[in-house]
Amino acid sequence: MGKLKFYLALWAAKLSRPALKLTGHNGTNFPGELALKICPDFMRYICKPEHVIAVTGTNGKTTVSNLLCDILEMDGRKVLDNRFGSNITSGISTSLIHGATIFNRSKYHVAVLEVDERSSQRIYPYMKPDLLVVTNLFRDSIMRNAHPQYIADFLTASIPPETNLVVNADDLIAASVAPDNPRVWFGIRKMDTDVTECVNLINDIRICPKCSGDLKYEYLRYHHIGKAYCPKCGFRAPDYDVEGRDVDLEHMTMTIGDREGSATYRLLSDGVFNIYNMVTAAALLRQLGMSHEKIAGYMDRAHIVETRYNVEPVGKVELVMQMAKEKNALACSRAFDYVSHQPGQKELFLMMNCLGDEKHWSENVCWLYDCDFEFLARDDIAHIVATGPRARDYRLRLLLAGVDAARIDCEEDEFAAAKLLRFEPGSRVYMFYGTDSLALAYKVRETVKTLAEEAAK
Repeated sequence: MGKLKFYLALWAAKLSRPALKLTGHNGTNFPGELALKICPDFMRYICKPEHVIAVTGTNGKTTVSNLLCDILEMDGRKVLDNRFGSNITSGISTSLIHGATIFNRSKYHVAVLEVDERSSQRIYPYMKPDLLVVTNLFRDSIMRNAHPQYIADFLTASIPPETNLVVNADDLIAASVAPDNPRVWFGIRKMDTDVTECVNLINDIRICPKCSGDLKYEYLRYHHIGKAYCPKCGFRAPDYDVEGRDVDLEHMTMTIGDREGSATYRLLSDGVFNIYNMVTAAALLRQLGMSHEKIAGYMDRAHIVETRYNVEPVGKVELVMQMAKEKNALACSRAFDYVSHQPGQKELFLMMNCLGDEKHWSENVCWLYDCDFEFLARDDIAHIVATGPRARDYRLRLLLAGVDAARIDCEEDEFAAAKLLRFEPGSRVYMFYGTDSLALAYKVRETVKTLAEEAAK
């Protein structure tokens, strides 16, 4: 009966794809939702590619997954992915349906799948990855993910014991995941911009996991990311198996190496997050036997997807699309920190609003007080427009962070708010938006571009 239900689910899901196209519906995850409704243990039976790579973590999993897919495809491999669907059960089921024939045979040799941390309990019992990347574990949406150590424990209970891990050694919380599984450690050697004391509001691991003494850092990048040690008991963060070093932001290069060799890589971005994403992808590809020279060559042809970061000259300004995940204090802090260190005059447009929450319940705004809005209290950030359902909450948080009230404008309607931008010649206009407001952000961008061109006349 189980197999009969499964095939009914598979065929119905297969038929739903052309039906959705004919009726003009997107329904990215609908085939998977339908299959799971007909056959709740659908993922048990659906065929998987011979090799499965999973990528999880609070931040960076989309970028790392995309990099891996692009490079493996450059290398001539046919890769199944979920880059156009979600990273939860229905989205991954949809990808597996796409990758299977009507007789349940896989059309792909390898899969690279981004997996939501909280969905791991419903996915890994049926899809056991050969390799699993853990990018990092940070404080995320407080309503969903609570403390990152809770997520680490959740992953530990879900990851199959035979799965090999590729783990960020500079993140002690991520490092604690599935301690009995075999693993490869990656990290980045000391950079010129590193410090030794945390300047962020969030630092989720302050005490030694062995003796509860105060942790210190040989070098620290942000929050709890860096080379930690305990002067009391001698505990130290793991040594790197694959490491980034000699990061040169002026010439946009770095070296990535391991015991078997190294190569010079061109940086895809000067943001530390994306430098980590490159090292993460390289560490995984090395486990597949790809040489550093080949990885560096492919990486030189890769790029960060435009939905994450994009710069475009418009009129007399540069318009920058900067993703900053809504309800994620750390992601927004990283984006604010990065922008604050960029040269020249800047104008910001804040619309990191969770539109899904607006429809269903009241959004919890406590994350605003974990986020480092203090990075925006700078003279070179001349003007900030706060918009969307949380516009007044942003304004209050900016005032508490020390931003001059004269530099803040507030307007709930995003399109009306665009008219408040000043477009000072030679400045950069940064639009901050989250995953939930992505479609709206691109519509608002067209209005902003029109206004910028008119201001240049």
